[in-house]
Amino acid sequence: MEHYIIDAHIHPFLTNDCSIARFGSPATTEEFMAELRRNGIQKICGSVIRKTETLDDMFQMNRDALKLREMYPDFYIPGIHIHGDYPEESCRELETMYHEHGVRWIGELVAYCMNIGTYDSPGMFQIYETAQSLGMPVNIHCSDREVIEKILKNFPQMKLVIAHPEDIGNMEKRIDLVRRYDNAYLDISGTGLFRWNMLRYAVNQCGSEKILFGSDFPICSPGMNIGGVLAEHMTDAELKNIFADNFLRLIGEL
Repeated sequence: MEHYIIDAHIHPFLTNDCSIARFGSPATTEEFMAELRRNGIQKICGSVIRKTETLDDMFQMNRDALKLREMYPDFYIPGIHIHGDYPEESCRELETMYHEHGVRWIGELVAYCMNIGTYDSPGMFQIYETAQSLGMPVNIHCSDREVIEKILKNFPQMKLVIAHPEDIGNMEKRIDLVRRYDNAYLDISGTGLFRWNMLRYAVNQCGSEKILFGSDFPICSPGMNIGGVLAEHMTDAELKNIFADNFLRLIGEL
């Protein structure tokens, strides 16, 4: 059976300063897109990322994401950035991106790379309020379970997608959060799938409708992550949810 696969966690680039490929490949935007297609992925979503020093850096990464969508309109879905130190500007950016450009996804947000401070700062909470009012899911890279839970409690209508299962200790705690909060989701990019039965355990605990496929390409292998999903004992309905339908529901296309 062929599967329709949306990789909900990738980091594309237009310029070398935004490439996070650790071993020199893919070296170009074209190679990046071709490699994902070669692995059988039909659509991708994610943010352009690099070390961020100024608000203009954030705006430029978001404009790069829009440019990439122009270049690959049937393949790439932009994820955009906000910055907790600039809540007013970030909220205006969300409004502009939503209403004028049709963007429906925030993140992955990576605080240690973007210097946005903490995910639960007053500025970030102001931004989450706007995201919640717009119905925009937020994908965050955060290892602090208490911070994640604080966000989930304060913004019960905002869909929060937790990036990466992480390793065994954190993994079980993340799955427990996703189980307990209706607005919590887990993307399975990066770490986790190499732990046998993690995905089956997560689905048993949370339901397949709370799990999104992602690879974290070009850091991690998309093919290995696809294989990790297929190797576990999933039904066709569970695979359909994980590989595509959950993401499409979150962005309002299903």
